Amino acid sequence: MSSTKVIAVLGATGAQGGGLARAILDDPHGGYSCRAVTRDPDSDTARGLAERGAEVVRADLDDESTLIEAFQGAHGAYCMTNFFEHFSADKELEQAAKLANAVQAAGVSHAIWSTQRDTRDWVPLEDNRLPTLQGRYKVPHWDAKGEANRFFDDSGVPTTFLHLPTFWDNFVTPGAPQRPQRGPDGVLAIMAPLGDMKLPGIAAEDIGRCAYGIFKNGTACAGKSVGVASEHLTGAEFAARLSEALGEQVRFRHVPVEALRESMLPGANLVANMFQLTKENLENYCAHYDVALSRSLNPWLQSFADWLAANVHLLRTPAGSR
Repeated sequence: MSSTKVIAVLGATGAQGGGLARAILDDPHGGYSCRAVTRDPDSDTARGLAERGAEVVRADLDDESTLIEAFQGAHGAYCMTNFFEHFSADKELEQAAKLANAVQAAGVSHAIWSTQRDTRDWVPLEDNRLPTLQGRYKVPHWDAKGEANRFFDDSGVPTTFLHLPTFWDNFVTPGAPQRPQRGPDGVLAIMAPLGDMKLPGIAAEDIGRCAYGIFKNGTACAGKSVGVASEHLTGAEFAARLSEALGEQVRFRHVPVEALRESMLPGANLVANMFQLTKENLENYCAHYDVALSRSLNPWLQSFADWLAANVHLLRTPAGSR
């Protein structure tokens, strides 16, 4: 009978969960095995994980009974939700409650909850410096996750609260706003309301490796908030590294928050609120994303330049193609 400890991984066919699934599978003698939890066990990605040795099981974030079944017998559980599948903070809160109930009911020994800061701790709802969204949130995709922390606290399951910064993968994802776009003058540019702010970032693959490091450390991080990052860079520094990787100029263009808010683009208020609150609380925000701690959890932590060197071919692929 195998003595390995099972880690159940939500989102195992996606970015951050996929990084953890691969980190476990890349360490066959590490004492852990991967249970990939997905809505579609028949997807190509799920089949690929199964071929590498993962146990693939079906579960749905909206069906608590399937989550309990997926977590049964697991030592650890990586719990996450995806706001951008439905754009509803209330729905995300409901799903998080089901996850917390499920890890408790299944007797999981250590959970990681992929969370964010609740920005209402910085700016109360009655503060009109920026609009309240979806009825009771300032940054819906952060606030609901932060509010959901209490579900895991109340569950009694030892839980590490994992905070994630910008995913570098968005720079190469077709259709993502962070991907360099060629302007009318033919020069590539990245655009964001950054000014000269340094923001933390990390590759999705390294998120998974850091999460694996947390599980391997037992419950040393249980009850703690852990912010992971590989580097803190300005918009100009992101552009400079992209220029070096591509061998052509990439400019950084600052977009004022006010201009973004007035643009009427889908989700403009959400993104504008996020950047405004980050800027107003920059020191507090950035201090939470600890590069040294991240490296202690994941000795293979990549710099942005190193990650680009391995992924620059994705930038040379036309943005509309796969």
